[in-house]
Amino acid sequence: MSTMHLDIVSAEEEIFSGTVKNLSAAAMMGEVGIFPKHTPMITPLKPGEIKVITENDEEMLFFISGGVLEVQPEVVTVLADTAIRGEDLDEAKAAEAKKRAEEALADKSDNIDAAKALAELAQAAAQLKMIETLRKKSK
Repeated sequence: MSTMHLDIVSAEEEIFSGTVKNLSAAAMMGEVGIFPKHTPMITPLKPGEIKVITENDEEMLFFISGGVLEVQPEVVTVLADTAIRGEDLDEAKAAEAKKRAEEALADKSDNIDAAKALAELAQAAAQLKMIETLRKKSK
């Protein structure tokens, strides 16, 4: 089976660089699956998971807070605002962020930024969903 090179990079650091068989990601237009020799494209990504199958058939999960997916026939690059390995997600931190965002949205005063609160809520909810997925897989 053919492979491709994948780089997942956040604003802070390179999270993953290696050879993979395929990956799936939460694009703004919907879930996308990328395989070697995929048609070139660039698409924005929403908060969610990136599932990678390595050349050794190992499944790896990454959380991204949003970003851009660039696909070339042999190289795929994910430029993420924030990227975290699935096993490094902190459930308590994500739950607290979700609670803060929900409280901010419930605050009807003019001093909240609703768009920012909605974005934080979406990111926290996506992290919690991914943590639940990881928990089910480890059973």
